[in-house]
Amino acid sequence: MIEDWKAVIGTMDQGVRDLRDVTPEVMKAFGTLAKSAHGGTALDAKTKELIALAIGVATRCQPCIAYHARDAARAGATRAEIAETLGMAIYMGAGPSAMYAAEALEAFDQASK
Repeated sequence: MIEDWKAVIGTMDQGVRDLRDVTPEVMKAFGTLAKSAHGGTALDAKTKELIALAIGVATRCQPCIAYHARDAARAGATRAEIAETLGMAIYMGAGPSAMYAAEALEAFDQASK
């Protein structure tokens, strides 16, 4: 196992709560941005989570990988859809993205159980 992705989420949840305590207006605005990004009807929730996962891999954001792998699983993504998404992330981010893609696949597998 590369990482315990549920533990990453648990740790980040506390960190985000702490951040919200010291920057309530900033985090409120971020929450509004997140809600707006998830809104709309042109793309379904699963597609949006696949995009977010690919961006998390390409930008090398470990907590982003954890959250969006979990949320892609919850939205009904299949392992094949995750694999194609990670292929695009590797293509866009080269070698470093391949390493993070391995982590994202493991995070999805853990979230799917």
